[in-house]
Amino acid sequence: MKRVLITGFEPFDGAKINPSYEAVNALPETIDGAQIIKMQIPTVFYKGAALIRDAIMKNLPDIIICVGQAGGRSAISIEQVAINIIEARIPDNEGNQPQDENVIVTGDNAYFSNLPVKAMVKAIQDKDIQAEISYSAGTFVCNEVMYQLLHTITKEFPSMRGGFIHVPYAPEQTKDKPSMPIETMTEALYTAIQAALTHQEDITLNTGTIH
Repeated sequence: MKRVLITGFEPFDGAKINPSYEAVNALPETIDGAQIIKMQIPTVFYKGAALIRDAIMKNLPDIIICVGQAGGRSAISIEQVAINIIEARIPDNEGNQPQDENVIVTGDNAYFSNLPVKAMVKAIQDKDIQAEISYSAGTFVCNEVMYQLLHTITKEFPSMRGGFIHVPYAPEQTKDKPSMPIETMTEALYTAIQAALTHQEDITLNTGTIH
């Protein structure tokens, strides 16, 4: 049986919920015959990544998908790249607010997801759910977790595949910013996992942006 490790974050910045974990937690225990291993991780620099590494060593998953909240976005965002920088606009949940630091001093400038990101986006769009490829995971804990994950895969587990997905606010979190029902986010994550299990190679799809 294949294994998929999928993580979501605890609430942060005074919020009562984090839709990333709410959506992850609502996933079934299996998808297309693959075991789904769900985890909540702290919104704390380096601690979440360390727990993910421990879970990788324990479970040896085939696929790892980390999920985070990107308030202000309106679509499910499949992240393409993580960069080797931390620039925290706000403190994490333990008060850490590093500025202009490398995630890993000896690491590469960036790592690209080895998931079939275009196939995942198209599969979600085919369910009439807004989805896009994102070329910036930010400079907060989400990017740090994605970078650490891809560094681990690149250096230690090249047969594993991993990446990051951002979800919007849930409706109960905001009155004036884009949002998406948690049930829709869960459907999108389910669909993304299906696509990742199905596609060993990515599809051709024009996802370029001009701005």
